[in-house]
Amino acid sequence: MAVTAASATETVEAVFRIESARIIAGVTRIVRDVGIAEELAQDALVAALEQWPESGVPDRPGAWLMATAKHRAIDLVRRKETYARKLAEVGRDLEDVAAPPEPSGPDDIDDDLLRLIFTACHPVLSTDARIALTLKLLGGLTTEEIARAFLAGEPAVAQRIVRAKRSLAKAGVPFEVPYGSDRAERLGSVLEVIYLVFNEGYSATAGDDLVRPALCEDALRLARVLQGLMPKEPEVHGLAALLEFQASRIPTRTGPDGEPVLLADQNRSRWNRLLIRRGVEALHRAGRGPYALQAAIAACHTQAVTYEDTDWATIATLYGQLVVLMPSPVVELNRAVAVSMAEGPEAGLELVDALADEPALKDYHLLPTVRGDLLERVGRTDEARAEFERAASLTRNARERELLLKRARESG
Repeated sequence: MAVTAASATETVEAVFRIESARIIAGVTRIVRDVGIAEELAQDALVAALEQWPESGVPDRPGAWLMATAKHRAIDLVRRKETYARKLAEVGRDLEDVAAPPEPSGPDDIDDDLLRLIFTACHPVLSTDARIALTLKLLGGLTTEEIARAFLAGEPAVAQRIVRAKRSLAKAGVPFEVPYGSDRAERLGSVLEVIYLVFNEGYSATAGDDLVRPALCEDALRLARVLQGLMPKEPEVHGLAALLEFQASRIPTRTGPDGEPVLLADQNRSRWNRLLIRRGVEALHRAGRGPYALQAAIAACHTQAVTYEDTDWATIATLYGQLVVLMPSPVVELNRAVAVSMAEGPEAGLELVDALADEPALKDYHLLPTVRGDLLERVGRTDEARAEFERAASLTRNARERELLLKRARESG
């Protein structure tokens, strides 16, 4: 059945946002180049935009996009092979190198998404480039969203992604899960990428939705795969525990109309107890690394029957340990919130004010958000209103902006 161009476009973009990582991963297996794979995935998107308004949306739109992209990849490979044969026929000395065989050892992981994330995290790239590229390819994020996640400039991130894809192609990086010591060395970057993908889904930096559950699901699935891959790595379990705990609260983070629901107002009876149990199990296998400490903080929240029962003193202590392992102004800001709950808003405000000149927090909307909340709690309502308005001007997320403007109106 035919559909309107507008509805078809909306459907295509929604499906592509969800399926793009899988499509790119599946095509990379064929062409062995993530840059080319991304272009072919975009070609499939254009084909859908052209055909679906007339032919109708397929029953399985994601499968249609995948099949179209793979067909184009196979055609590309065949054209290259045909060209190579013709060169050989006229006497050119052209070596025909076959694609590397898929590993078949006991450690092999038959998961194209996992192969893609390890490829994007190859040591030939800088750490920032690995994270940015993987967020682009696996998370389906725009360059602007990645820049917000990095607290970096958009042009710099765009250049980083372009250079990363060129570097991978130039180095001939294989599309595979690494083995031995190479795998262990690259694990830390992979964990960081998975965390950032989940975080973008858990609290979207831009757009009309606060939460993007599909990103959270992909990140959580990859974390669980890594648990099976590296059962003796404590930080893998630490990351998995953190994501399980956070995912358990997703259904209550927004109201019926998609509006944000603050932690204090969430219906804890709706938190997913199965995910919480999985988080506890993973935390028992974790050590005391950065992800394990964040998981322990999340566990404190899930164990509190009510918001008033939250053990803020323990949370503040855990943040103090975390900032030693992972120095960051964002961690310091989170610690300030915990201290304000454990010792009073004045104590938290003192810590927040000490962060006022941090360059990385200059355009970070949560800094004035937290400061506004603390100012409101100490009765400085006019200043609180100004902070909420400033935070609203900084956020790229429409839902957060609405909430902040509402708080500004109600302050005082």
